[in-house]
Amino acid sequence: MSRSAAVHLPRLWWNQRWLLATFIGREVRGRYVGSLGGMAWVLIHPLILLGIYALLFQSIFRANFAELAGVPFFAFVALGLWPWFAFQEGVQRGSQAVRGNAALVRKVAFAHELLVFASVSASFFVHLLGFGLALGALALYGVDISLPGLPAAALLLASLFCLTVALALVLAALQVFVPDVEQFLAPTFSILFYATPVLYPSSAVPEWLRRIMAFNPVMHFVEPIRSALVAVPPATGAVTPWVWWLSPLLLLPALWFFRRLSPYFEDFV
Repeated sequence: MSRSAAVHLPRLWWNQRWLLATFIGREVRGRYVGSLGGMAWVLIHPLILLGIYALLFQSIFRANFAELAGVPFFAFVALGLWPWFAFQEGVQRGSQAVRGNAALVRKVAFAHELLVFASVSASFFVHLLGFGLALGALALYGVDISLPGLPAAALLLASLFCLTVALALVLAALQVFVPDVEQFLAPTFSILFYATPVLYPSSAVPEWLRRIMAFNPVMHFVEPIRSALVAVPPATGAVTPWVWWLSPLLLLPALWFFRRLSPYFEDFV
């Protein structure tokens, strides 16, 4: 993307802000409000998984992590589960945004990246709503949620949002020309989930394996978000803060890649 194009993009998005708002509203209504159970199922689903993980690890496997420092296991998992769901669903939905709106792409001239932004934004909106409700429930249960840590957690979630949009833009563009991309996402996310310290602290992982897990970018968000909200510090060397400010910068090359392929979308969708 040329410098002049990059300068004009914010103006283009501002001029089409009503369209972005329409896309986000349609995403939320179409995927959650208009479906059976609606948004309630999206909020309940993580709770069901949280209960299953707590049952498996505490009652069956009897896992005991000293690193939790008195934080209940279900609270430890909850603080990592919702950010993970926002990331996973954001990438998956965003990667399908162009092909899923093929008729619109073929008939209407607009900035196609707005479809990806809308899908990721809707996913984050719903799951962060659930995250907020979970934090309130944990506080009522007696878990000591750090109020001073909320701004840091919010900034980390904003950086995670940028990373999600960047990945979704690249995958959405590729999926127009290589539909099989979608088939690789489900197994990839299954591997990434267990390579992310959602169900365990990274300090419980051998150092050699932790170095491999460090290539998973989500790892550098889940633990710091949790550490900002409760007193469970990440393992030394498990988190690289440069990922936090690199994520917004990744939007530029991702957007450049997307817009380079965008003129050809209507011929392939």
